[in-house]
Amino acid sequence: MHFFDVLAVLVSLSAVFSWLNERFLKLPTAIGLMLIALGLSLLLLLPIPFGETLRIQAQTMIAGIDFNETLLHGMLSFLLFAGALHINLHDLARHKWVIGLLATAGVFVTMLLVGIGSYGLLLLFGIELPFIYCLLFGALIAPTDPIAVLGVIKTVGAPKSLEIKIAGESLFNDGVAVVVFMVLFGVVTGAQVGAVTILTLFLQEALGGVLFGLLVGWLATLMLRRVDQYQVEVLITLAVASGGYALAEHFHLSAPIAVVIAGLMIGNQGTKGAMSASTREHLGNFWELVDESLNAVLFVLIGLEVLVIIWHTVDLFAAAVMIPLVLIARALSISLPLGLMHRWRSFSPATVFLLTWGGLRGGISIALALSLPASEPRQMIVTMTYAIVVFSILVQGLTLAPAIRALGARADAGLDRG
Repeated sequence: MHFFDVLAVLVSLSAVFSWLNERFLKLPTAIGLMLIALGLSLLLLLPIPFGETLRIQAQTMIAGIDFNETLLHGMLSFLLFAGALHINLHDLARHKWVIGLLATAGVFVTMLLVGIGSYGLLLLFGIELPFIYCLLFGALIAPTDPIAVLGVIKTVGAPKSLEIKIAGESLFNDGVAVVVFMVLFGVVTGAQVGAVTILTLFLQEALGGVLFGLLVGWLATLMLRRVDQYQVEVLITLAVASGGYALAEHFHLSAPIAVVIAGLMIGNQGTKGAMSASTREHLGNFWELVDESLNAVLFVLIGLEVLVIIWHTVDLFAAAVMIPLVLIARALSISLPLGLMHRWRSFSPATVFLLTWGGLRGGISIALALSLPASEPRQMIVTMTYAIVVFSILVQGLTLAPAIRALGARADAGLDRG
């Protein structure tokens, strides 16, 4: 199929599924769209009249979409920028230590726990997965997906303090996790060897991404201060999201971190000091529409991806074992950093639970898994990752709202000074 045909099908399905969700299911958009798309995919896999023809056509279309390229080198730049644009920098700064620890130490703790735990558990059940691939799996499953998290958090009415921590962590930890994944991926392919080389690459990607994001955000803010026409200012922000992301990748810097930093600068310094109220409204509405539209397409695509995954019994068993392991690792990766801060800041068990349960996985984890070279380990990792993402979005996402209503006040009070 031609690119335009594929795009037309995905946008049309997103529109229809959005209407069905809004009209009947009334679920958070991300959850509702993925649930409907997943249901359609499972229906096509059943022996129903005309089902085989439709299934083959759908599989051909989905197989022709490079999920990794589409998300990590396309949609992600706009989604991260849109998410960062609406984050209040003052609120973020108030909780910088908690967010910073969760987005860095939390990623490494999760990677190690999942990597070591998955290797040991799978070996216990007679399933051999090379240790380096277990660490790769730990790295790609460590980040909470900002696209999934922000899409759900906006609809559940979380207390402000809790919301900013979940959203702030999700915006930064994916950039850190992608850098860690790429370093490990380089070890697998033989591109990087030696501790010094690995550390240098990590610092170049992570710190370079921060500095580049500050530079791009500063330049864009200067430009925004000298005009007051919303069409031009929208175009400037589009250039930051797309051009800034592409340039960061070209210079081998962390593009996700760079575009988040730039988005935070423009959303706080640019909109407040450089735009009229009318321009701010137009800019906010534009990026909200971009965010919602791309989110819709992405979660429909995630739901349809089940059609092209090869399902083996051993892989499904491994996935079932990994779901509780990832949740336990997530809980420990939160409780350990927060435990280090307990002397200065208080927190409650409700805090750990909600940050654990609110750590949704999404498209970034799937995209990283699909980027692995064709092999038996890749097949198992893709299946495990997809199962965890589906569980995360459907089970955790659907129960997050009642959990926040029940425990949000206690968690917010426990973290209010965090």
